[in-house]
Amino acid sequence: MNLASYADLAIDLVNTQGPQGDDLRDLDGLRALLAHRPHLGGRIAHRDLYAMRELRAQLRAIFTAAARGDEDDAVDRLNTLLIHHPVHPQMSRHDGHDWHLHFNESGSIPDRYAARAAMGLAAKVADRGIGRFGLCKAEGCEQVYFDTTANRSRRYCS
Repeated sequence: MNLASYADLAIDLVNTQGPQGDDLRDLDGLRALLAHRPHLGGRIAHRDLYAMRELRAQLRAIFTAAARGDEDDAVDRLNTLLIHHPVHPQMSRHDGHDWHLHFNESGSIPDRYAARAAMGLAAKVADRGIGRFGLCKAEGCEQVYFDTTANRSRRYCS
């Protein structure tokens, strides 16, 4: 299980809102966000939409704190998400693969999304440092990213 790969969930969710508008303005927007994530599928309701918007704000606050150099605040916010949305791993064997880890599929869609996104960000912090979380420097852009350059030189979302 590549935990760091789940950080993309956080980035994708935060980037649903920006100068271009809000992609989570309705349930169809949430369905579009989840469309390519079968492990996060299921029936969604308006309460899920509201929870995902709240999660988006919490995740953006982590990136914002990191971008302004306040590592303690960013990590405190991340730890809060990890505590409130714990992951529940389990062993699985399927499709001819040996035993391997999967996240348990219990809980609401927002809870599962939050647990995976927070764990992914935590893995990135542990591996590369929180200074790699960034806010795009382009005028009028509010997108977030994770800097994977060797010299920490990334300043823009694309």
